[in-house]
Amino acid sequence: MQFLIQTFPDICQASRILGIPPIVTEQYPKGLGPTVAELGAEGLTAHAKTKFTMMTEEVAKELSALGNPKQAILCGIETQACIACTTFDLLEKGMEVHIVADAVSSRSQTDRLFALSRLRQSGAFLTTTEAVLLQLIQDAKHPNFREIQKLLAHPSPDTGLLSFFSSL
Repeated sequence: MQFLIQTFPDICQASRILGIPPIVTEQYPKGLGPTVAELGAEGLTAHAKTKFTMMTEEVAKELSALGNPKQAILCGIETQACIACTTFDLLEKGMEVHIVADAVSSRSQTDRLFALSRLRQSGAFLTTTEAVLLQLIQDAKHPNFREIQKLLAHPSPDTGLLSFFSSL
């Protein structure tokens, strides 16, 4: 999961630069602890939850206040649980879901790989940090291109996914 400390902060920073409001949830912070500072989510309100999906009543209200976006970009931990349950709920609502494969993890690589495969088969798009950031700006002429480019100065670390995707 060490790679999350490199990829997740880049996604959080890009959302700030581009004015994309992130929604953060925490799985049972009373028992598991809060989101660690290294992930770069400081200053963001985290919604505590016990459900595996992030689609709590609070998050549904927040999405409604944002005009019910048609697309979501997901990153976080426990791909086989929280990312999967959230993806299925969002897909059911008709949203286009993009999972940042180098910014999701699981306690075991096996769970992570099988979850990503299942999510892809279910209609979610798998992407990478660099790909999603470049897709968000679309053009080197974008006014925030230089700031986003700085986030991409270092390639994403090896996340153990290359062998998985070479077999797809």
